[in-house]
Amino acid sequence: MELPMGLRAGIEALAADYPQAQLLAASRALTERYQTQSGQGRRLLTRPVEAAAYAVVRMPATFGAVDAALAAALRQFDGPIATVLDAGAGTGAAAWAAAARLDAPLQITCLEREEAMIAAGKRLAADEPMLQNVRWVRQDVAQAGVSGHADLVAASYALNELDESARARVLGQLWAAADRLLLLVEPGTPVGYAQLRRARSWLISQGGFIAAPCPHNEGCPMEPDDWCHFTCRVARSRLHKLLKGGEAPYEDEKFAFLAVTRQPVRQAQARVLRHPVKGPGHITLQLCTAEGLQSRTVTKKDGPLYKKAGKAACGDSYDPA
Repeated sequence: MELPMGLRAGIEALAADYPQAQLLAASRALTERYQTQSGQGRRLLTRPVEAAAYAVVRMPATFGAVDAALAAALRQFDGPIATVLDAGAGTGAAAWAAAARLDAPLQITCLEREEAMIAAGKRLAADEPMLQNVRWVRQDVAQAGVSGHADLVAASYALNELDESARARVLGQLWAAADRLLLLVEPGTPVGYAQLRRARSWLISQGGFIAAPCPHNEGCPMEPDDWCHFTCRVARSRLHKLLKGGEAPYEDEKFAFLAVTRQPVRQAQARVLRHPVKGPGHITLQLCTAEGLQSRTVTKKDGPLYKKAGKAACGDSYDPA
């Protein structure tokens, strides 16, 4: 997927304020901190140059993951959304995704503790018509909690940065703030999935309904040594490739997500959990269903169902009937 033109231009303009060598050093330092200090509640980013480096190397993947997760949620949830609250907003990736997917005037509030990230987020959205009225609030959700209410509450790659005690507390506040839909996005790792699996059980106990990715409200059928995650492919800029030390024109971001509503939704019949395996005249799909995990093989004899299976991708909803 390509970034919105306005976001791509904004990132390039923000990065132009700094020499590439300075951005490269900041990017490497951020990578090390996120790999070694996430989940401890520490401040991982404080300087403007770090916010610029983050916007180059991490914001595109975050946008892609939130965009894909929100798209999956909106395919099952068709209620009105007029207000959005992004908790732990960073540079505003979720705000951009909401504006792009909902394509309607929105009242968006971004809660973020780092001044450098807020300044970068404001600048990135300065020329984007859909984001002119975003309200930025400097607030550390781990310390001050989640304030306000919105139809859609999003928290992307935010719970992962909190320690265990703060994570449970903030989850409760996020759910209390969500009037219609709560969207949680975390890294597509065993740790990120485990956090969302615990959140899923608690949210169901509080009366929540799973819109996506799960096609049911039953217990998660995943085996202990497996985890549910999906992938989005995001185009990379020249500067992104330079700072990340790669030559590929794209980046694959693995993510896990959970979309929970206040009211019952039209759940998918099944969710494709792995890339379909195609063989001579047949396609095998790994599916999550209300009856548990299933492996289903579709052949050319199945006609339209075979064509549908041929177009299916990991993360898609699927009707096996």
